Amino acid sequence: MEEGKKRMAVLVGCNYPNTQNELHGCINDVLTMRDVLVNHFGLDLSHIQLLTDAPAGGSDHIMPTGANIKKALGEMIDQAEPGDVLFFHYSGHGTRIPSVKHGHPFRQDEAIVPCDFNLITDVDFRQLVNRLPKGASFTILSDSCHSGGLIDKEKEQIGPSTITARGSAHSDDHKPKSIPFATILQHLSSLTSICTHEIGTHLLELFGSEASLKFRLPLHDGSILWPELLKPDDGILLSGCQANETSADMSPSPGGGGKAYGAFSNAVQTVLKEHSGQLSNRQVVMMARERLQANGVEQHPCLYCSDKNADAVFLWQPQENN
Repeated sequence: MEEGKKRMAVLVGCNYPNTQNELHGCINDVLTMRDVLVNHFGLDLSHIQLLTDAPAGGSDHIMPTGANIKKALGEMIDQAEPGDVLFFHYSGHGTRIPSVKHGHPFRQDEAIVPCDFNLITDVDFRQLVNRLPKGASFTILSDSCHSGGLIDKEKEQIGPSTITARGSAHSDDHKPKSIPFATILQHLSSLTSICTHEIGTHLLELFGSEASLKFRLPLHDGSILWPELLKPDDGILLSGCQANETSADMSPSPGGGGKAYGAFSNAVQTVLKEHSGQLSNRQVVMMARERLQANGVEQHPCLYCSDKNADAVFLWQPQENN
């Protein structure tokens, strides 16, 4: 990597403590990833922003609300210059919502679930990628359910497995990182007291201009709002599972010690630690798939990016002699 080029990261872990949706390993995931970024990739700690829904070290604790996450990502992209490497790691719940696109009444779109339920959708991530300066890269690692396709219209490189399976571990020590659409709708309805199944109505009522672009602008088929959608770009998505699968939040065995963790985050972090050399985005996803399969976890990580970036080095790690 050329001298002077920046590498920046936003790490978000949502455990939803003291709620019926509580997870246990998501904050651990991003804390471990912070260590990997600093120790393995040489990122400056001051270039890593951490957002968690419980204090996790550091004096500047920022809650991972929808607005705060989008602000952190937007500021990172605003600082980017050609050649910079941007990284977003999300560990938390994901969901699927009915498509609002014209002609897709039965299609479902992907979203992540911040701690305040202000959903961040595939369209929001597409908009962020479209703002990227030419020559910079933006890698998203999403350890959440239904995360395949989280960047709208990004090209699939490694997709649905030939073995059809809805992701679930073969053990009792996991919880799916998924909140059903009906549960989200019920929660938002209780806050707005509006009687409608249109989730966008509730989100706009609660969050206004901070709600997802999906509900604030007419998308039609996407071509009017995002004319550059189908051009190759430097958005890179490593998803914890296929769009129709769940990702596992693993808890340690009773009395066995250890920490809770996300199955996909742990697989990627283990792969990176075990290989001192450079790995391509394709290699990271395939090795993570193999590790999950060996551990009996039935979820299939996917890769979405341009052909060029599929075989580009993960996070464009600099040469060892630099």
